[in-house]
Amino acid sequence: MAKKFTSSTGEAKLLSKIESARTKERRDVIHCVRENLESFSNKVSMRLIEKELVKTINKNSIQNQILKCLETMCKADDFDIDFQIAPFRNLVSNPNVVSIYLTGFIVETMINHKDVIDIFGSDKDIYFCIQQETAKIIS
Repeated sequence: MAKKFTSSTGEAKLLSKIESARTKERRDVIHCVRENLESFSNKVSMRLIEKELVKTINKNSIQNQILKCLETMCKADDFDIDFQIAPFRNLVSNPNVVSIYLTGFIVETMINHKDVIDIFGSDKDIYFCIQQETAKIIS
């Protein structure tokens, strides 16, 4: 049974602060990516190809697909982002919204792209590969 929080105990204030901090972090990460769309999509696509997680016949096509995905994410509202990442939410604890969104895109959508030969590795491998580049751009 779910625990009920009452406003008189201070738990509601604490939960509100935590939720506000998560929302602010999400907005900041998306803003950071929006400012560096071209370079970030290039770095992610190169990293995926170098680590041999994505096998393709056209690197530029993969970069363009990732760029379009990031542009869509930057314009999407919170509900659309949450809907997209829902199947992957439990992949790692406390996932980065950009990395998990791109992981979902690669696993569910890009695998069917005409220039993608195959996608190798687990969902976690793809997530951590993307997260390495995401961490660099955020810091």
